[in-house]
Amino acid sequence: MSWNPTLDPDCPIGDAVDAIETIIVPRARDLGSFEVRRALPAPKRQMVGPFIFFDQMGPAEFLPTRGMDVRPHPHIGLATISYLYRGRMHHRDSLGTDSWIEPGAVNWMVAGHGITHSERTDDHTRRDPMPFFGIQTWVALPEAMEDDPASFEHAPSDALPLIEGRGKTVRLILGTAYGETAPVRATSEMFYADAVLEPGAALPLPDDHEDRGIYVVGGSITVAGDTFEAGRMMVFRPGDRISVQAGPQGARLMLLGGATMGGSRHIWWNFVASSKDRIDAAKEAWRAGDWAHGRFRLPPGDDAEFIPLPDR
Repeated sequence: MSWNPTLDPDCPIGDAVDAIETIIVPRARDLGSFEVRRALPAPKRQMVGPFIFFDQMGPAEFLPTRGMDVRPHPHIGLATISYLYRGRMHHRDSLGTDSWIEPGAVNWMVAGHGITHSERTDDHTRRDPMPFFGIQTWVALPEAMEDDPASFEHAPSDALPLIEGRGKTVRLILGTAYGETAPVRATSEMFYADAVLEPGAALPLPDDHEDRGIYVVGGSITVAGDTFEAGRMMVFRPGDRISVQAGPQGARLMLLGGATMGGSRHIWWNFVASSKDRIDAAKEAWRAGDWAHGRFRLPPGDDAEFIPLPDR
């Protein structure tokens, strides 16, 4: 943990609120045991920096014998992170990874040419009630990395930079910000951070990244007098100095952004690619189901079932 004076500059005044380029209201979807709110991709914004998918999962409480069962499914052309505030999930993938996703930790899965994984709540997480709350994010890969071999990295919460300022803490999850660098290997220039602000505390956004956004997880913030409650994402104009102030209940924020990709991406099901041909090839490989010799393998220890290719 370190104190960082760059967390404590003056707040903008006057017309600084005009620096907000886009306000995104996530779409809600009820999955039965919990609700998902999707902020990205949005009609006005496909990506913020390289971040192409952003889902709030919960908050919810899984009852005994119930929970999450995301069967094995494929990805290409992206990297994923499920960042939890409460609860835990069991991650298995076709590389042989068998790891638990726990609050504050980073499980960084880079799909590249192709990977298959599952996410479940099992073992003792099924025996007792379990609160569950987190954010799932996908990062689009640069075109030069889309056909790279898949990889996986884990970093426990105590390995992530924790930066302190007056009335605030920022845990850096990915990339670089406030003079710190997160331990997992970023796939492009980016930043992703979990910020907790006490009531009235002010926090500047990093000013050394092209694209920058904030998602309000809890509480509220003000920007030049305008208030934004939980469940809103704001995307800011490049180059402007931006600072936000927590409301009377404080705030919890996810900060995200980085360099833009230089072009849009195609998204179909769990596939992200710079060309439709890459997505079509992945579709055919998953439909073929050649788990022994084909492009995709099922995760060891979780290979009894999988999600079929959708018809759409």
